[in-house]
Amino acid sequence: MKFQLELTIQTDEGISTTEVITLERKHLCDDTIGLSLDEAKSLLAQLQQQIVEQQVDAFINEIKTCDCGQTHSLKGHHTIRYQTLFGKLQLSSPRFYTCDCQDSPPKSFSPLRQVLKEGITPELLYLQSKWASLMSYGLTADLINDVLPVTTNHATVYNHTQQVAQYLENEVEEEAHVYIDGCEMVWAELPMPDMPLTVGIDGGYIRERQEDKRKAGVCEVIVGKSIPYNGKGKCFASVSGDDRPKRRLHDLLKSQGMQHNQTVTFLSDGGDNVRDLQLYLNPQAEHLLDWFHVTMCITVIRQMMKGLKPHSDMWITPEEMLSQMERVKWFLWYGRSVLIADYLHSFFERCVFIISVCIIQINGLDIHTLEAFVALFFDPFCTQTDRDILIIQSHF
Repeated sequence: MKFQLELTIQTDEGISTTEVITLERKHLCDDTIGLSLDEAKSLLAQLQQQIVEQQVDAFINEIKTCDCGQTHSLKGHHTIRYQTLFGKLQLSSPRFYTCDCQDSPPKSFSPLRQVLKEGITPELLYLQSKWASLMSYGLTADLINDVLPVTTNHATVYNHTQQVAQYLENEVEEEAHVYIDGCEMVWAELPMPDMPLTVGIDGGYIRERQEDKRKAGVCEVIVGKSIPYNGKGKCFASVSGDDRPKRRLHDLLKSQGMQHNQTVTFLSDGGDNVRDLQLYLNPQAEHLLDWFHVTMCITVIRQMMKGLKPHSDMWITPEEMLSQMERVKWFLWYGRSVLIADYLHSFFERCVFIISVCIIQINGLDIHTLEAFVALFFDPFCTQTDRDILIIQSHF
């Protein structure tokens, strides 16, 4: 059994048929059913080549005649390479002399080069950059070589990904300190907003790479995700030294339909850089310290309590302290803020002296340093810089 695939081209001049590929099958089995991967790649490559050649010929026939009616004189031919999703093409590109009716033009021009400036289709750039954002450049190149009729390597994928990144970077507008404009009267006239947006932000560190140095240190990154009530969430990220982080976050929220009369809830760990990023983006914004990062502070206190040894002057044992702090964590989970404040005040009045005595013996801390240490770790308005300074001072 033979299968012959032909390409039919219909133009104003008529209809022409060109053979693309011929397949032969004898027996039906798992290996011969349908198209194989190699056959599919070969079919797509040949089909792409013939379709593009027909498009190029039709374009050249239109452009070789000037607007004044004269035919451009041919200066020569050269070959250009053009990368597509279904193969790298070798296209014949003629070069014509410019018509005399033009005022001070270049002496010659290449029409095909003027149209195909980039040398690569946007679809191929999109797939390479998308896959490269999910895996390494080498794995991306291997995947493209396996499933598409193209040949590439990790260096090409890297260069194309950087090219796409530069395109996106050029589209970002300049940074602004405040993105809130208008007044409450103007906001009241806006259409009915959607349900609230929820934005989670956190920071971390990743390894840097500089040219051939794969481990050139670390850099701080801020990542997050904006989740609408109905719809798909979008992720965002910025690195330390970025001069437009707030603009990127603002543009992402605007792409999800954010209005000045819409509620936006920000969840973060309360760090200085993360908190500054959220400010002045929306007048209805709520800034919350998420439960996980609050309980990290409680974990630090619990680890300190685990190192305590029973003392004759204690009227509460270390085990009871751990149990009480565990209750505080779950009070936070259920949002019992008033109960937490009263409970912690009563609890630390009884425990701060015992903890300080034991820590003084171990680290040489004074009672005032310990009280400030406990207060700062549970102060929601305390910055991370204040905590770091206090911890550094406690080691001296």
